[in-house]
Amino acid sequence: MPEIWIVLLVAVALLIFAVPVIQQQMTLARRLRAIRALEAERRTRVIALIHRQEQIGFLGIPLFRYIDITDSEEILRAIRLTAPEMPIDFIVHTPGGLVLSAEQIAMALRRHRGKVTVFVPHYAMSGGTLLCLAADEVAMDENAVLGPVDPRVGDYPAASILRVPHLKPPEEIEDKTFILVDIAAKAQNQMREFVADLLRDRMETGRAVNLARLLTEGAWTHDRPITLEQARDLGLPVTTGMPAGIYRLMDLFLQAMPRRPSVAYVPVPYREEKKE
Repeated sequence: MPEIWIVLLVAVALLIFAVPVIQQQMTLARRLRAIRALEAERRTRVIALIHRQEQIGFLGIPLFRYIDITDSEEILRAIRLTAPEMPIDFIVHTPGGLVLSAEQIAMALRRHRGKVTVFVPHYAMSGGTLLCLAADEVAMDENAVLGPVDPRVGDYPAASILRVPHLKPPEEIEDKTFILVDIAAKAQNQMREFVADLLRDRMETGRAVNLARLLTEGAWTHDRPITLEQARDLGLPVTTGMPAGIYRLMDLFLQAMPRRPSVAYVPVPYREEKKE
């Protein structure tokens, strides 16, 4: 009898660990089918960069996601596997990430000869916005937002660090702060030049330089949302019209379930009733 109980406990334990893994593999398969359906509909290569908190994380703790070197390596590989003249549909949902990785992806998108369309169903902040600047077209949901691309040095915006020498006399500033000011100036100049270079293919040079300054020199806080209308006013190639398949794909990248759901609604479309 004890042996039977041990076998049952082992079987239950294996089942507990196996079910989430099986569910994850099924979700991955559904994602690939959704991507293939989009590609067949639009005759494009579809690449998705979607950062959400996965249901399975380290020891059950969801992992925070952002643009990193692994992302840039995978996206560059996907672009290399795409015929030079084939259009690319790039779905972006991200808070941003490493500057180096975002710049590598942006440069690869810019060099691609086929049309590059970036779809933003919800938000593409910081490094995500940098990817949008490299696109031929940016299709945004009416409520989606972009953000500034001003660089940071450590925990602080480069623009804020550069203001320190103007607020205190030199003798009251530590040597470490002067070093940070030097790094911040270089980071800001590099990002401004990179953004202006991306924009020169989209607009007149003077306007590209002015827009690059606005986006990189700390005119706003780093999390300031740039709406569809504002992006259009800035001269970015922004349009509306999000394929339904992109929303269906986003549904397959669920946020980790909190202990208590904070949003509740009947998940079916409601149509306005016709009055007689």
